Amino acid sequence: MSAPEHPLTLVLVGPMAAGKTSVGRKIARMLEVAFIDTDKRIAAAHGPIPQLFAEHGETHFRQLERDVVASAVAEGGVVSLGGGAVTDAATRTLLMDHPVVFLTVSEEAVAHRIGGGGRPLLAGDDDPLTRWRSIFEQRRGWYEEVADLTVDTSRRPMRTIAEEIAAWRKEQS
Repeated sequence: MSAPEHPLTLVLVGPMAAGKTSVGRKIARMLEVAFIDTDKRIAAAHGPIPQLFAEHGETHFRQLERDVVASAVAEGGVVSLGGGAVTDAATRTLLMDHPVVFLTVSEEAVAHRIGGGGRPLLAGDDDPLTRWRSIFEQRRGWYEEVADLTVDTSRRPMRTIAEEIAAWRKEQS
């Protein structure tokens, strides 16, 4: 059997607090590949994401994000995208060439996960859960558009979810 032409890649998409980072790290360990968090890459290269939003706006951030996503999927591994990456049409087109898992989550589960700061789109006077719901509804169709598999992370252990996704990804090879 020859080596794969492209490195094993798996992309995780979904709303804020769906568990993309925690599940993604576990999947990467199981598949013995790198884990890439595109938000962390952007922050490392350009500074904190809330500051980027405040100083340059969402459009500028999405341009940076698109470039980081393209680089990450080219490298291979488990790639966790920020919740809004799918809002960019060019990013969605790029994802068509890779296996994508949409991690979805219930409002009830999110209510326990979105505490603390660092989520610029949840900042403001509105209730964070109300804002999260609105953002999720705006993006849901894009998540579904790019997804090859949808997994709910609301009530099951993250390890179980990671095992299922890793097994699914191995079947795709």
